[in-house]
Amino acid sequence: MKAVVWKAAIPLAVGITIPVIPVPQGLNPNAWHYFAVFAAVIAGLILEPLPAAAVGFVGVFLAAALGLAGATPSESIRWALSGFSNATVWLIFGAFMFALGYERTGLGKRVGLLLVRNLGGKTLGLGYAITLADLILAPFTPSNTARSGGTIFPVIRSLPGIYASFPGDTARRIGAYLMWTAFAATCVTSSMFLTALAPNLLALELVNKTSGISITWSEWCAGFLPVGGILILALPYLVYRIYPPEIKSSPEVPSWAGKELVKLGKVSRREMLLASLVVTALCLWIFAAGKIDATAVAGLATCGMVIAGVLTWDDILGNRQAWNVLVWFATLVAMADGLGRVGFVGWFARLAAERLAGFSPLAAMLILVVVFYFSHYMFASLTAHATAFLPIMLAAGAAIPGIPERNFALLLCYSLGIMGVITPYATGPAPVYFGSGYVSRADFWRLGLIFGTIFLIALIGIGAISSRVWGL
Repeated sequence: MKAVVWKAAIPLAVGITIPVIPVPQGLNPNAWHYFAVFAAVIAGLILEPLPAAAVGFVGVFLAAALGLAGATPSESIRWALSGFSNATVWLIFGAFMFALGYERTGLGKRVGLLLVRNLGGKTLGLGYAITLADLILAPFTPSNTARSGGTIFPVIRSLPGIYASFPGDTARRIGAYLMWTAFAATCVTSSMFLTALAPNLLALELVNKTSGISITWSEWCAGFLPVGGILILALPYLVYRIYPPEIKSSPEVPSWAGKELVKLGKVSRREMLLASLVVTALCLWIFAAGKIDATAVAGLATCGMVIAGVLTWDDILGNRQAWNVLVWFATLVAMADGLGRVGFVGWFARLAAERLAGFSPLAAMLILVVVFYFSHYMFASLTAHATAFLPIMLAAGAAIPGIPERNFALLLCYSLGIMGVITPYATGPAPVYFGSGYVSRADFWRLGLIFGTIFLIALIGIGAISSRVWGL
């Protein structure tokens, strides 16, 4: 009870204290008061005295009731509800339906077991099997917690025990390697596809509202492919060298996976229907981006799942996570949009531009990206980080002459997934793998810094070489 009280007290204190502080020069009082509500919401998202969606819901309607984001009551409520008509928010919802289909049909588990059976004879091969399983599921699973923590982890958690590798003294035999590989891999795949991580879609909407830049599913994928492709190919081997397992061969694992596949039985009609819908959606997202909206594709695929019996309507109604995320992101999109509406983002951009005036556009962009990336040490939520920092960073970059806004926006957005590797609380799957006990606390922080730095260097360096990101 005491913990709940102080978690609630801090956001309230933030919301009450900021308006008392003198309004910064160049900013109007209304924008300062709106920022107070926004800052209180971010504090609430970090501490969670209420569920995250409820925090956003309270914040957006409080701002509307106070008239902070609209000149009239009707304008304020239209602003508060604007997130619920946002196409990106509904694309997130549709992607959650794909994830539910994977779970209900067992297709996700089957994919993982097939790869383990075929590649699991060597420990390194097992690392690649885990990575490829996550890669295959990623485009249609916008929750890396559901994808890795809910699908990959249950498959691999039984593997270390086959070799008497358990949390503690025997963890490094094979278990620690598998757990870290799976966790690091899901951070890479989370950046690789627009629909592989819900905050990616939120970030894209924030980019559109802040900078007026639109990025399609295929453009996102093509831009990160040079970076993500190399990281995916190198990651299991990098972990193998940096955090090596004691056991190098795992001949029993393919046999175990084969037995689990026998238990699953033959590929069901529902699995085949889901696979066809997945492939169709992927093709439309890639090849028909200019003819049919990505959200419409997700909506049609969801309809197809219901019509074909892959999912029932009760399954959709009962998917609490999807509806919760819809409310959460709809309110956060509106809250972040409000920062621009009241003039706060423009004011901060001018301030940041003054501080970076002596730097070249390339150096200024590097500084902003690095600050955005490593500031995630302060956050336990990628969503909260994107909502709080992304509009401000975008505006700061836009105010510096010479920075290509589109490429800068992509760098910031791409960093969201990979930054999840840096701490045991940085992204949803992190507590799952940390809680398994195979990777010690000290190792988790050490490896987080090592691989976080490798990922960032790859994003900047390979992105520069590919010329898809920089354009300088």
